[in-house]
Amino acid sequence: MNLAIIGATGNVGRKIIEILEKSKIKIDELFLIASEKSAGKKLKFKNKEIQVTVLEEYDFSSAEITIFAAGKNVAQDWIPIASNQTIIIDNSSCFRMDNNVPLVVPEVNPEALKSHENIISNPNCSTIQLVLVLKPLHKLYKIKRVIVSTYQAVSGAGKDSMDELFTQTREYLDNKKIESKNFTKQIAFNLIPHIDTFVEDGYTKEEWKMENETKKILDKEINLTATCVRVPVKTSHSESVNIEFENDYDLKQIKEILGKAPGCKVIDEHKDAGYITPFEAEGDNFTYISRIRKDNSNKKAINLWVVSDNLLKGAALNTVQILETLIKK
Repeated sequence: MNLAIIGATGNVGRKIIEILEKSKIKIDELFLIASEKSAGKKLKFKNKEIQVTVLEEYDFSSAEITIFAAGKNVAQDWIPIASNQTIIIDNSSCFRMDNNVPLVVPEVNPEALKSHENIISNPNCSTIQLVLVLKPLHKLYKIKRVIVSTYQAVSGAGKDSMDELFTQTREYLDNKKIESKNFTKQIAFNLIPHIDTFVEDGYTKEEWKMENETKKILDKEINLTATCVRVPVKTSHSESVNIEFENDYDLKQIKEILGKAPGCKVIDEHKDAGYITPFEAEGDNFTYISRIRKDNSNKKAINLWVVSDNLLKGAALNTVQILETLIKK
């Protein structure tokens, strides 16, 4: 099989290459594609150097499957053209809510891959880690409502945003004047309750994505409300989640179910440091679940804490898992 990666030099593109390096997927030829500013660059794969091809010069018929990891604008311009010649796995938000495009987390809804029109979407990073946790619980107890607050790392906004956190941190410690270019307010030593653009009713698009993507992947009857916050953390998104069930539940059974959930790992000791933080989750393929406890204000609800590397399971790893599942099917 020939494979192409659009946006190969970006944060997610490079992570995809790293994961493919370790995977058992047999690739005859790998095409690495990027914008003109990456022209002439070489990236290593399987002890070989591959020269980056400029997007405008690439022939989409060269690979059976093409991964897009280059953002919404590139996806919008090029996927309608490319999908006539190759199967697309897209990391952007461009086609996620299209009725003809499956939105896939392989551990949750692999059956969605049975039907596609050459375009498959990777969900939003914060949605992916959430539905991994919700799926086994919904199957047993039927979820009525979810309230989620996210604490999202700057890597989710791209390399320039990561650089801004590092620059602002140095400037703050040196008592220098701080300017924000990629965020609406200072991100160093601060929290920003605003991710993506504002939509209707005072919600942001990130919050809208979490609600609607969860419904599309799991069940349209689940009611979900979200507050999404950008935090001064380099990598890994964290989520505080309140889940209300239609039926009574057994907390011990919930812990056992989550402990067996594909792609998840429970670290839930009720003592100092008996939980996982974003720093510890960085570079790890697992989605971690901690602080599992009853909601004392609602006998049919629980609270928990979910942490996952947003560049891995939230983007690159889920993309490669879609690829693996697609090949198997």
